[in-house]
Amino acid sequence: MFYQQKQYIQFLLKSTNQHGVHSPFVYDLVTNCFYDSKVYPEYKDLKDYRTALLANKNTLEITDLGSGSKVTNNTSRAISSIAKHSGTSFKRTKLLFRLSKYFQFQNILELGTSLGIATQAIHLGNPVAQITSIEGCPNISNTAKSNLSKNKNVKLLVGDFDSHIEKIEQNSFDFVFFDGNHNKEATLRYFEKLLPKTHNNTLFIFDDIYWSKDMTEAWETIKKHPKVSVTIDTFFWGFVFFRTEQVKEDFVIRL
Repeated sequence: MFYQQKQYIQFLLKSTNQHGVHSPFVYDLVTNCFYDSKVYPEYKDLKDYRTALLANKNTLEITDLGSGSKVTNNTSRAISSIAKHSGTSFKRTKLLFRLSKYFQFQNILELGTSLGIATQAIHLGNPVAQITSIEGCPNISNTAKSNLSKNKNVKLLVGDFDSHIEKIEQNSFDFVFFDGNHNKEATLRYFEKLLPKTHNNTLFIFDDIYWSKDMTEAWETIKKHPKVSVTIDTFFWGFVFFRTEQVKEDFVIRL
């Protein structure tokens, strides 16, 4: 926790808003998506989905294949607790919706379904998009599946990320959301495995880049990769673009 607090202070000192951005592509993204203040009707669906999970006191036996929880080591957790502590926050859920709507992603991969809060947001942003989401814990995945079953374009898989990534037949993805194993070695391994699945307009988002010193090191390594052109550090998420027409730049943006 102290590490994150220290990093957040440094982030605030370095960060800017759209007025400190000189890239037209990033300026438009920040202005028209990050800072879009319109209240979309879909926000009610996002809130209702989250509220129902927060009210669900049923417990699940957890199989954790990643870095675990910073809140508890218990293998039995209430759905409400998972939604509160591990699920995507409402603010970030709305941003995921706007990103999906702004870019109109067609083929999406999510590493870490959890209870499907983020999955639903991405789906609502572009309901015709094909989403493949992988979750390591069968019980958590089944809960998400019961809530997302009517969304025919959402495919939920259970198991180890590496195994599923190797079996993916999809040639490329428009968007990959890395929201599972917050571990340096694993994050870099997933990144390298999915690089061949990118195209010029692909977006990678890495969750919790300041989760630990190791995760920040992974983020710094990714930023330096020769295929990466533009990155945006929003503190809780790291955005990675592969646009060959862009000058290599790293932005630090307050949300």
